Amino acid sequence: MLALSAFREETLSKLQYRHVREDLENNRIPIHVHVEAEITKGKYHDYDTFIGKETIDYLRAYLEARKAGGLPNKIPPETIQDESPLIRSEHAKDVRALSESQIYNILHRYMAQAGLLGSKVGRRYRVRPHSIRKFFRTQMAALGAQTDYIEYMMGHTISTYHDIEMKGIEFLRAEYAKAGLSIKPKSETNKMAIVRDFLKSMNLNPEEVLSKEAQAMPHRAVIDFSHQLSEQEQIDTILRALMQKLKQDIIAETQVISQKTV
Repeated sequence: MLALSAFREETLSKLQYRHVREDLENNRIPIHVHVEAEITKGKYHDYDTFIGKETIDYLRAYLEARKAGGLPNKIPPETIQDESPLIRSEHAKDVRALSESQIYNILHRYMAQAGLLGSKVGRRYRVRPHSIRKFFRTQMAALGAQTDYIEYMMGHTISTYHDIEMKGIEFLRAEYAKAGLSIKPKSETNKMAIVRDFLKSMNLNPEEVLSKEAQAMPHRAVIDFSHQLSEQEQIDTILRALMQKLKQDIIAETQVISQKTV
């Protein structure tokens, strides 16, 4: 949520279920979060940001675990209400929000374990929990979002604040969704697209190659064979076909050169 919605630790600690309830329960993606001025750092003005599907999947699982009593430390089942903290402390017997300092300490510990803190600059480490929020700005910009929209969703005071506010929630929701911000890399899909394109460049039909591979497998008994192979199996199959095609082309080229030499 810090990375994909640009919340500060302080703001995240003060969010309640009411901030996400309407969109979450109506399965509206991305979820709109209206952040009131009183829970922001400078308390200057309200602002709006969004929670994308990647975060929503984890948030749903987390809330269901709280309802079922599935959190660590033997926390009993909880009735989630509008005023319930969106993220609760797991070390308190009563229901209370995870504090700003707790969020900081948890993230700092994980960063240290992962070796991400780097050297110190003055009294602070080069990478710290607040650095996660910067991911939002850099990635949204890289994905083509306008700077003013990014700054607005980060809760910064900008000269165009009222102009952006007047555009409305649905406009901003569309801008956020269009960027497609995520943490998980989309490398597998990209890899699959690359190998398929390369196969086509070698005058081979990807679907035909995959279908032949699937038919050769005795446990595959479906008409649409290519959809029965996992993505990794498809990639491996295409790479084998490419290697075979390259081998044939090299042999053919060598024969042509030999004939010309004679």
